[in-house]
Amino acid sequence: MTLQQLKYVIEVARSRSISKAAPNLFISQPSLSNALKELEKELGITIFYRTNKGILITPEGSEFLGYARQVVEQAELLENRYSNAPDLKQQHFSVSAQHYAFAVSAFVRLLEDYNRDEYEFTLRETKTYEIIDDVKNLRSEIGILYVNDFNQQVISKFIREGNLTFHKLFDATPHVFISSTNPLVNREYVTLSDLLPYPYLSYEQGDYNSFYFSEEILSTLSRPKNIRVTDRATMFNLLIGLNGYTISTGVISRKLNGDIVAVPLKVDETITVGYITHKNVTNSPLAEIYIHYLKESIEEERKLL
Repeated sequence: MTLQQLKYVIEVARSRSISKAAPNLFISQPSLSNALKELEKELGITIFYRTNKGILITPEGSEFLGYARQVVEQAELLENRYSNAPDLKQQHFSVSAQHYAFAVSAFVRLLEDYNRDEYEFTLRETKTYEIIDDVKNLRSEIGILYVNDFNQQVISKFIREGNLTFHKLFDATPHVFISSTNPLVNREYVTLSDLLPYPYLSYEQGDYNSFYFSEEILSTLSRPKNIRVTDRATMFNLLIGLNGYTISTGVISRKLNGDIVAVPLKVDETITVGYITHKNVTNSPLAEIYIHYLKESIEEERKLL
């Protein structure tokens, strides 16, 4: 087993396709396929299932990838530490998150701090189930989501089965996000009955559109006006254009979302926001920096509540 073979496995897992990974590795597709088969034969495991639509990572392959990433990252650290040549390697980092402005703020700070000519970073604002699946299958190092009394048992089961760990960032009381021109904007707090005349906006969850995977608490309540969206820009445009509302933590970037205001919601609920990581993977230096900026962004925004 060689360091190059480990890099092959990591790139194929990232690309989800041998044919797509081959040009990125400057190797022919047959040669890459043979290299992977030789490695699997040497180790006595199956890392990838080959299908007509691409490859799937096996459970033992997922575990192997965790160790492979650690070895490659440590090798790169050694090369950077003891080489006088400039670091021209393309760097990869990926985060999957629910639709939180502080996750974007931290991502912006990471990029501002990252002084490289080349990089490939990914920030996926996506569905709750996909966040867990991304980290489980090593498409992302970090996943950001919330738990509360209602969904904790179900979410914790998926986290546990994915061999993941949940790290608490903060507890929050529920707030509604509304437009700065909404008639409720100057209230000390709002109640659920206050919100009845206004459209309720929530994030669509696809095949896992269960109450337990909802990005918003109180998902089981019946509301007369409901709109589901898939992205944060549409959400905020509709909050402004239709005087709608959504329920979240109240932590919002004033710099990125100046026209949206957080008003406390009078309900007996608590939201615990955290990030998930894979148990078999040591955080990369970029992941550690991102987590630092994540905590920093949250602390700054919470002071403004």
